[in-house]
Amino acid sequence: MVKKFLNLFYHEFSGLHQAALLLGLATITSQFLGLWRDRLLAGTFGAGRELDIYYTAFRIPDIIFVSLVTFVSAAVLIPFILEKRAKNNQSEVQYFLSSVLTFFFGALILVSLLTFFLMPVFIPVIAPGFSDLEKLELLKLSRILLLSPILLGLSNFLGGIVQAFKKFFAYTLSPIFYNLGIIVGIIYFYPLWGLKGLAWGVILGAFAHLLIQIPSVLSTGLWPRIITHPSWLEVKPVSLIALPRVIALSAYQITILILVALASLGESGFITVFNLGYNLQSIPLIVIGSSYSVAAFPTLAALFSGGSQKEFINQLINTARHIIFWSLPATFLFIVLRAQIVRVILGSGNFSWSDTRLTAAILACFIFSVFAQSLVVLFTRAYYAAGQTSKPLLVNVFSSLFIITTSFLFFFVLRTYPFTQNILSNIFRLSGLADISVLAFPLAFSLGMIINLLLLGWLFERDFGNIFSRIKKSFYQSFSAGFVAGFSSYISLNILATFLNIKTFIGIFSQGLIAGLIGIACGSLTFYLLDNKEFFDILNSLQSRFWKNKLIAGVEQDSL
Repeated sequence: MVKKFLNLFYHEFSGLHQAALLLGLATITSQFLGLWRDRLLAGTFGAGRELDIYYTAFRIPDIIFVSLVTFVSAAVLIPFILEKRAKNNQSEVQYFLSSVLTFFFGALILVSLLTFFLMPVFIPVIAPGFSDLEKLELLKLSRILLLSPILLGLSNFLGGIVQAFKKFFAYTLSPIFYNLGIIVGIIYFYPLWGLKGLAWGVILGAFAHLLIQIPSVLSTGLWPRIITHPSWLEVKPVSLIALPRVIALSAYQITILILVALASLGESGFITVFNLGYNLQSIPLIVIGSSYSVAAFPTLAALFSGGSQKEFINQLINTARHIIFWSLPATFLFIVLRAQIVRVILGSGNFSWSDTRLTAAILACFIFSVFAQSLVVLFTRAYYAAGQTSKPLLVNVFSSLFIITTSFLFFFVLRTYPFTQNILSNIFRLSGLADISVLAFPLAFSLGMIINLLLLGWLFERDFGNIFSRIKKSFYQSFSAGFVAGFSSYISLNILATFLNIKTFIGIFSQGLIAGLIGIACGSLTFYLLDNKEFFDILNSLQSRFWKNKLIAGVEQDSL
């Protein structure tokens, strides 16, 4: 049994559904731990300034992570590794990876050290609404968390190598160990060291994230090293390809930073409920959008580099259909079941009913665009596979500027004209809450991501031919099934509320679970009656022997 488990570190997963299911199952496990993490945080602190400080402390380290680690992400490295492997020259691949590692690690250390000393300058910018004592605590946590981009950066670099060899198992375990480290910090470190203990839990998780990658890297026969004479000629093409993606992802992180800074000007706890709602909406995004996009990327890159553009488009359309198949029903179910989801996951300890209601409304605002976010991930990776990074850059930067501008506008309107808050309060059933202006941020975010998808899809269709007409049928079928699932869940919630005690955990859990299962059953029946191709593809995939059957397609990966 132990030997079989260890062999998974060296196993190559070569089928699209096989790899996507592995990634999806591991992601579900990681997300479950992430939900446990958030429940512990919410129950321990509630929506208040302590968690506001904790979540804000990630902002600068996260910007460093995306601005540097993106240079060595799987989406960037894999085409270069595949190209050099095709020459059957192991030493050339080794020297390339060592050169990249040397430049990357040196830059990461230098930027982290500079940021450590400049952090007091950044703190008033990222948290203008905090008091002086709160800013001092934020400074301490932010400096500790500067270790995380170093550890996670090295882990992602190693992860890119194993993904090029389609060894996904360690990659799937790394976020699980990351969340376990954070949970250890909450349970054991916080009682000893206060908020700093939470930060050290993050560092423990980041170290575990790195450590788990090592066996799979060793199995490839490639172990990159820091070398004294790295070649800039080897690194330069990687940098040129990565630069647009770095700018695009940095713009995204800066957008989140600005939204958090604005939230600090509002009520205590706004940053907390914003982050908790964002984390909850990330579950379907990561499990669905990222898993399929990650699994498809190596195949897309190999097909395009091999001149098979028709097969490249077919693979993209196949992946898009499956993303739509999962994401639209999930959207309807999350909107209908939002209160039950938040109460079950976060509604404990110091997390009040008011916190629950506001977080549920934020979740609904975010989840509205989850299908768009998922497809944006796919189209962006498809452009990267085709070696075209400038167009996603322009679209993402425009989308980020739109979100920032709209957030300022919505926030101003909601705080200046009380009747606008009354309208949203009626829509999301938030009567009795004094200030709900935090809804400005997820609303602006979702609107910006939908515009991002429309622009990116239009550009992609112009460059590669007819795309949307080939996924239109899947969209309508999934929308129909999602509507049926959501409506049947809504009716079920109201019926179940008449004989379940929904003021208890068991009652609200049972209400949400039963209503959700009824919704899934009705949605599945709708897919069956509509003869949905993706529905039957998934059934056939589940019926196959997961570990032994080789499905036709390729696979690979990276992180957004």
